[in-house]
Amino acid sequence: MDINNRVALVTGGAHGIGRALCRALNFEGARVAVADLDLPAARTVADEIGGLALQVDVAEPDSLAASVARAEAELGPIDIFVSNAGVAFGDGPDGAASAPDEHWRACIDINLMAHVYAARLMIPKMTERGGGCLVNVASAAGLLAQVGEAAYTASKHAAVGFAKSLAITHGDDGIQVVLVCPQAVATRMIGVDEDTETEDGSPGFGGNDVDGILSTEYVADCILAGIQEGRFLVLPHPQVSTYVRRQADDVDRWIEGMQRFRRKLTGEFS
Repeated sequence: MDINNRVALVTGGAHGIGRALCRALNFEGARVAVADLDLPAARTVADEIGGLALQVDVAEPDSLAASVARAEAELGPIDIFVSNAGVAFGDGPDGAASAPDEHWRACIDINLMAHVYAARLMIPKMTERGGGCLVNVASAAGLLAQVGEAAYTASKHAAVGFAKSLAITHGDDGIQVVLVCPQAVATRMIGVDEDTETEDGSPGFGGNDVDGILSTEYVADCILAGIQEGRFLVLPHPQVSTYVRRQADDVDRWIEGMQRFRRKLTGEFS
């Protein structure tokens, strides 16, 4: 898809990957709606790029629908919808199943159901107009697993599965689906302060720096390339494809390796 003169809406657009993507889309000539729960921060980004700031709670279908309606009224029909907002909380004190229910619900609502709500809104509109692009930002955890993040991992696996289903079902309708699965990115989610100039290899925590922490700008460029080249899967950390193949070839061996990795992270052995 050519991005110039397109209309794009980015959820979670006020911070992190979303903010970088709003800037990158604007640079390529798109008219951008910056949608975020944090309206003041969304306004800051929108003012910078000449876009439209929207307050949205992506876990609420009515809120999402209102944002889409306003964006289309002020900017025009949405060509590119980016479901980027996401949350992670970590496991509870007793392991993978012990996180409180509210954290599980938030992960499912924001990391998965927000993608479903967006697709319900946008696919009929895009199909009627001859096509469009849905960008679903998931995580390498959705292809593999994130140590210490059971709810996050489960929700991202579901998001990956949903994106595959969208692409299979609606490709003939002219709907381009782009699934983004990064590992560690320099955002608040991994404890990196806003605007920190963190590049590949910077310090992380909990194993996030194993393959390097990428800048949000680099990830945004990878996403734009995926949109422009018509690709389904975008892996900003290319080594993820090797890990996925290893997992598929011998799941038991992969699980054993991840168990060793967890013990190393928790200090159970050096």
